[in-house]
Amino acid sequence: MRLLMIGDVVGRPGRRAVKVNLRGLIREFNLQLIIANGENAAGGSGITREVAQELFDTGVDILTMGNHVWNKKEAVDYLARETRIVRPGNYPPGTPGAGAIIYKTKQNIKVAVLNLAGRVFMQALDCPFRKADELIEQVREQAKVIIVDFHAEATSEKMAMGWYLAGRVAAVCGTHTHVQTADERILPGGTAFITDLGMTGPCDSVIGAKKEIAMERFITQLPLRYEAANGLFQFNGVIIDIDEETGEATAIRRIQNYE
Repeated sequence: MRLLMIGDVVGRPGRRAVKVNLRGLIREFNLQLIIANGENAAGGSGITREVAQELFDTGVDILTMGNHVWNKKEAVDYLARETRIVRPGNYPPGTPGAGAIIYKTKQNIKVAVLNLAGRVFMQALDCPFRKADELIEQVREQAKVIIVDFHAEATSEKMAMGWYLAGRVAAVCGTHTHVQTADERILPGGTAFITDLGMTGPCDSVIGAKKEIAMERFITQLPLRYEAANGLFQFNGVIIDIDEETGEATAIRRIQNYE
Protein backbone atom coordinates (compact mmCIF):
# COMPACT_ATOMS: atom_id res chain seq x y z
CA MET A 1 0.00 0.00 0.00
CA ARG A 2 1.03 3.62 -0.39
CA LEU A 3 0.12 6.42 2.01
CA LEU A 4 0.77 10.12 2.42
CA MET A 5 1.53 11.86 5.71
CA ILE A 6 1.08 15.64 5.61
CA GLY A 7 3.06 17.96 7.87
CA ASP A 8 1.32 20.32 10.32
CA VAL A 9 -1.53 22.08 8.51
CA VAL A 10 -1.51 25.74 9.60
CA GLY A 11 -4.57 27.93 9.25
CA ARG A 12 -6.47 28.81 6.09
CA PRO A 13 -3.33 28.80 3.86
CA GLY A 14 -2.56 25.27 5.03
CA ARG A 15 -6.07 24.07 4.32
CA ARG A 16 -5.90 25.67 0.88
CA ALA A 17 -2.56 23.95 0.23
CA VAL A 18 -4.17 20.60 1.04
CA LYS A 19 -7.10 21.35 -1.27
CA VAL A 20 -4.86 22.44 -4.16
CA ASN A 21 -2.35 19.59 -3.90
CA LEU A 22 -4.09 16.52 -2.54
CA ARG A 23 -6.31 15.36 -5.39
CA GLY A 24 -3.43 15.50 -7.86
CA LEU A 25 -1.11 13.59 -5.53
CA ILE A 26 -3.75 10.90 -4.94
CA ARG A 27 -4.07 10.34 -8.69
CA GLU A 28 -0.35 10.59 -9.48
CA PHE A 29 0.84 8.22 -6.75
CA ASN A 30 -2.26 6.04 -6.31
CA LEU A 31 -2.43 6.90 -2.62
CA GLN A 32 -4.59 4.67 -0.44
CA LEU A 33 -4.45 6.52 2.88
CA ILE A 34 -4.03 10.20 3.76
CA ILE A 35 -2.95 11.25 7.26
CA ALA A 36 -2.51 14.92 8.18
CA ASN A 37 -1.48 16.66 11.37
CA GLY A 38 -4.29 19.13 12.07
CA GLU A 39 -3.49 20.58 15.49
CA ASN A 40 -2.93 24.06 13.99
CA ALA A 41 -5.54 23.88 11.23
CA ALA A 42 -8.06 26.28 12.83
CA GLY A 43 -6.65 29.80 12.75
CA GLY A 44 -3.14 28.51 13.36
CA SER A 45 -3.90 26.90 16.73
CA GLY A 46 -6.28 24.05 17.48
CA ILE A 47 -9.04 22.26 15.60
CA THR A 48 -12.80 22.74 15.18
CA ARG A 49 -15.49 20.49 13.75
CA GLU A 50 -15.91 22.78 10.72
CA VAL A 51 -12.20 22.90 9.92
CA ALA A 52 -11.77 19.16 10.39
CA GLN A 53 -14.68 18.47 8.06
CA GLU A 54 -13.15 20.78 5.46
CA LEU A 55 -9.98 18.67 5.52
CA PHE A 56 -11.94 15.42 5.40
CA ASP A 57 -13.85 16.74 2.39
CA THR A 58 -10.57 17.39 0.52
CA GLY A 59 -9.58 13.73 0.88
CA VAL A 60 -7.82 13.50 4.25
CA ASP A 61 -8.73 10.24 6.01
CA ILE A 62 -7.23 10.75 9.46
CA LEU A 63 -6.15 13.78 11.47
CA THR A 64 -3.45 13.55 14.12
CA MET A 65 -2.98 16.22 16.77
CA GLY A 66 -0.43 17.56 19.25
CA ASN A 67 0.08 19.97 22.13
CA HIS A 68 -2.46 22.48 20.73
CA VAL A 69 -5.23 19.89 20.55
CA TRP A 70 -7.39 21.61 23.22
CA ASN A 71 -6.85 25.23 22.13
CA LYS A 72 -10.39 25.41 20.77
CA LYS A 73 -13.02 24.70 23.45
CA GLU A 74 -15.26 22.65 21.18
CA ALA A 75 -12.45 20.15 20.61
CA VAL A 76 -13.10 18.54 24.00
CA ASP A 77 -16.58 17.35 23.05
CA TYR A 78 -15.76 16.89 19.37
CA LEU A 79 -12.80 14.55 19.90
CA ALA A 80 -14.85 12.44 22.28
CA ARG A 81 -17.06 11.48 19.31
CA GLU A 82 -14.96 11.85 16.14
CA THR A 83 -13.35 8.52 15.25
CA ARG A 84 -11.15 9.94 12.48
CA ILE A 85 -9.06 12.11 14.82
CA VAL A 86 -6.31 10.75 17.07
CA ARG A 87 -4.75 12.86 19.83
CA PRO A 88 -1.53 12.18 21.78
CA GLY A 89 -2.02 8.88 23.56
CA ASN A 90 0.17 9.83 26.51
CA TYR A 91 -2.33 12.33 27.90
CA PRO A 92 -3.65 11.17 31.31
CA PRO A 93 -6.39 8.51 31.53
CA GLY A 94 -9.85 9.97 31.10
CA THR A 95 -8.81 12.58 28.54
CA PRO A 96 -11.37 12.78 25.69
CA GLY A 97 -10.50 11.17 22.38
CA ALA A 98 -8.26 8.27 21.42
CA GLY A 99 -4.49 7.90 21.26
CA ALA A 100 -4.72 5.11 18.69
CA ILE A 101 -7.32 4.26 16.08
CA ILE A 102 -7.82 1.47 13.55
CA TYR A 103 -8.75 2.63 10.06
CA LYS A 104 -9.84 0.36 7.21
CA THR A 105 -8.91 1.63 3.73
CA LYS A 106 -11.09 1.23 0.67
CA GLN A 107 -8.84 -1.73 -0.18
CA ASN A 108 -9.83 -3.35 3.16
CA ILE A 109 -6.37 -2.86 4.66
CA LYS A 110 -6.47 -2.23 8.39
CA VAL A 111 -4.05 0.46 9.54
CA ALA A 112 -3.37 1.47 13.14
CA VAL A 113 -2.52 5.15 13.60
CA LEU A 114 -0.88 6.20 16.86
CA ASN A 115 -0.22 9.74 18.10
CA LEU A 116 2.30 10.54 20.85
CA ALA A 117 3.69 13.78 22.27
CA GLY A 118 7.26 14.37 23.32
CA ARG A 119 8.33 15.69 26.73
CA VAL A 120 11.59 17.54 26.02
CA PHE A 121 10.87 21.32 26.03
CA MET A 122 7.16 20.49 26.07
CA GLN A 123 4.30 19.83 28.48
CA ALA A 124 4.98 17.11 31.04
CA LEU A 125 2.92 14.11 29.98
CA ASP A 126 3.22 10.37 30.51
CA CYS A 127 6.31 8.70 29.03
CA PRO A 128 5.77 8.46 25.25
CA PHE A 129 8.09 5.44 24.97
CA ARG A 130 6.23 3.34 27.52
CA LYS A 131 2.91 4.54 26.10
CA ALA A 132 4.07 3.47 22.63
CA ASP A 133 4.69 -0.04 23.98
CA GLU A 134 1.22 -0.10 25.49
CA LEU A 135 -0.59 1.16 22.41
CA ILE A 136 1.29 -1.14 20.03
CA GLU A 137 0.34 -4.09 22.21
CA GLN A 138 -3.30 -2.99 21.97
CA VAL A 139 -3.41 -2.70 18.17
CA ARG A 140 -1.00 -5.35 16.91
CA GLU A 141 -3.66 -8.08 16.76
CA GLN A 142 -5.98 -5.84 14.73
CA ALA A 143 -3.57 -4.30 12.20
CA LYS A 144 -0.19 -5.28 10.77
CA VAL A 145 0.44 -1.76 9.46
CA ILE A 146 1.16 0.63 12.36
CA ILE A 147 1.86 4.34 11.80
CA VAL A 148 3.16 6.71 14.50
CA ASP A 149 2.97 10.51 14.49
CA PHE A 150 5.43 11.64 17.19
CA HIS A 151 4.69 15.28 17.98
CA ALA A 152 7.87 16.50 19.64
CA GLU A 153 10.27 19.44 19.82
CA ALA A 154 13.69 17.81 20.23
CA THR A 155 15.23 16.07 17.25
CA SER A 156 17.05 13.74 19.63
CA GLU A 157 13.81 12.58 21.22
CA LYS A 158 12.27 11.96 17.80
CA MET A 159 15.30 10.00 16.61
CA ALA A 160 15.32 7.99 19.81
CA MET A 161 11.68 7.09 19.23
CA GLY A 162 12.46 6.02 15.67
CA TRP A 163 15.15 3.64 16.86
CA TYR A 164 13.05 2.48 19.81
CA LEU A 165 10.22 1.42 17.49
CA ALA A 166 12.39 0.23 14.57
CA GLY A 167 11.13 -3.12 13.36
CA ARG A 168 7.89 -2.84 15.34
CA VAL A 169 5.96 -0.27 13.30
CA ALA A 170 5.76 0.72 9.64
CA ALA A 171 6.55 4.40 10.18
CA VAL A 172 7.61 6.94 12.80
CA CYS A 173 7.15 10.48 11.49
CA GLY A 174 7.87 13.56 13.56
CA THR A 175 5.69 16.66 13.63
CA HIS A 176 5.55 19.95 15.59
CA THR A 177 8.62 21.96 14.52
CA HIS A 178 7.13 22.96 11.13
CA VAL A 179 10.51 22.62 9.37
CA GLN A 180 10.94 19.59 7.14
CA THR A 181 14.10 17.58 7.75
CA ALA A 182 16.13 15.84 5.06
CA ASP A 183 16.82 12.60 6.95
CA GLU A 184 14.10 10.32 5.60
CA ARG A 185 15.20 6.68 5.60
CA ILE A 186 14.11 3.10 6.21
CA LEU A 187 15.37 1.91 9.58
CA PRO A 188 16.29 -1.75 10.19
CA GLY A 189 13.20 -3.93 10.36
CA GLY A 190 11.29 -1.89 7.79
CA THR A 191 10.38 1.27 9.68
CA ALA A 192 10.13 4.48 7.64
CA PHE A 193 11.46 7.47 9.57
CA ILE A 194 11.75 11.23 9.23
CA THR A 195 12.51 13.62 12.08
CA ASP A 196 9.90 16.14 10.94
CA LEU A 197 7.35 16.13 8.13
CA GLY A 198 7.47 19.93 7.88
CA MET A 199 4.60 22.37 7.54
CA THR A 200 1.69 22.76 5.19
CA GLY A 201 0.83 26.44 5.42
CA PRO A 202 2.06 29.98 4.70
CA CYS A 203 5.67 29.88 3.49
CA ASP A 204 6.40 33.63 3.94
CA SER A 205 6.11 33.28 7.70
CA VAL A 206 7.91 32.15 10.83
CA ILE A 207 6.77 28.54 11.15
CA GLY A 208 3.30 29.64 10.03
CA ALA A 209 2.96 32.84 12.05
CA LYS A 210 3.07 36.39 10.70
CA LYS A 211 6.77 37.18 10.49
CA GLU A 212 6.32 40.76 11.77
CA ILE A 213 4.78 39.52 15.01
CA ALA A 214 7.43 36.83 15.44
CA MET A 215 10.27 39.29 14.93
CA GLU A 216 8.76 41.79 17.37
CA ARG A 217 8.37 39.07 20.00
CA PHE A 218 12.05 38.17 19.70
CA ILE A 219 13.20 41.80 19.74
CA THR A 220 10.95 43.16 22.50
CA GLN A 221 10.33 39.96 24.52
CA LEU A 222 6.69 41.03 24.79
CA PRO A 223 4.11 38.19 24.89
CA LEU A 224 2.44 39.19 21.64
CA ARG A 225 -0.16 36.79 20.33
CA TYR A 226 0.85 34.88 17.23
CA GLU A 227 -1.42 35.07 14.19
CA ALA A 228 -1.38 32.77 11.19
CA ALA A 229 0.23 34.40 8.14
CA ASN A 230 -1.40 34.72 4.72
CA GLY A 231 -0.15 34.68 1.14
CA LEU A 232 1.92 32.02 -0.62
CA PHE A 233 1.75 28.52 0.80
CA GLN A 234 3.80 25.35 0.94
CA PHE A 235 2.82 21.68 1.11
CA ASN A 236 5.14 19.30 3.03
CA GLY A 237 4.87 15.62 3.72
CA VAL A 238 6.13 12.14 2.86
CA ILE A 239 4.87 9.28 0.74
CA ILE A 240 5.52 5.84 2.21
CA ASP A 241 5.28 2.44 0.51
CA ILE A 242 4.36 -0.42 2.85
CA ASP A 243 4.06 -4.16 2.38
CA GLU A 244 0.64 -4.75 3.91
CA GLU A 245 1.39 -8.46 4.42
CA THR A 246 4.42 -7.86 6.64
CA GLY A 247 3.67 -4.34 7.86
CA GLU A 248 7.15 -3.21 6.79
CA ALA A 249 7.93 -0.02 4.89
CA THR A 250 9.88 -0.37 1.66
CA ALA A 251 10.31 3.26 0.56
CA ILE A 252 9.85 6.83 1.76
CA ARG A 253 10.07 10.07 -0.25
CA ARG A 254 9.65 13.70 0.76
CA ILE A 255 7.10 16.04 -0.83
CA GLN A 256 7.79 19.79 -1.06
CA ASN A 257 5.37 21.82 -3.15
CA TYR A 258 5.10 25.61 -3.22
CA GLU A 259 2.37 27.83 -4.66
